[in-house]
Amino acid sequence: MCENIVMKSIYVILSQTGTMFSRLLKFFTHAEYNHASISLEPTLENMYSFGRLNPYNPFVGGFVVEGKNKGTFKRFYKTQAMVLEFAVGDEKYNAIKYFIEYFVRHKTEFHYNYLGILFACFKKHHTSRKRFYCSEFVSECLKVFDVENAKELPNIIKPIDFLKLNNKNIIFTGTLKNYFGV
Repeated sequence: MCENIVMKSIYVILSQTGTMFSRLLKFFTHAEYNHASISLEPTLENMYSFGRLNPYNPFVGGFVVEGKNKGTFKRFYKTQAMVLEFAVGDEKYNAIKYFIEYFVRHKTEFHYNYLGILFACFKKHHTSRKRFYCSEFVSECLKVFDVENAKELPNIIKPIDFLKLNNKNIIFTGTLKNYFGV
């Protein structure tokens, strides 16, 4: 007997805000995009990541909910982005959703992985309990729930590495402002 599998989508957003920190990362990575977020909706109303807790203070980071009218993207409206869509089954979608909701509910327990990002710039892997940088968090969301070939992503993960995943659909490239229709 064949069961109907309900497919939903998750979205990985690769971006380059143009902040001093993102330009510094670009110097080390030589990559077009140096920030990664994940969203559960095509509107990208809520994008989850690790980054600046306050858009005006680059030195205090942690788990953030970004969006058109909140966080760093509100301040840096010329942010360049690429939006990747991944079709997932209903079960995986709900598991990722609950995983992200755990971070939302416990956001004060999590911190930005400053040492991890520093080590990554020198091609060294460093993990820390309850600390992530943006692409580590997005990678964790995908790996834990076995989305596509996510387990094959490198330990020292850069946002651009998400382009290596199978069955992605690049649905947008340009400024987030244009994606949001602003």
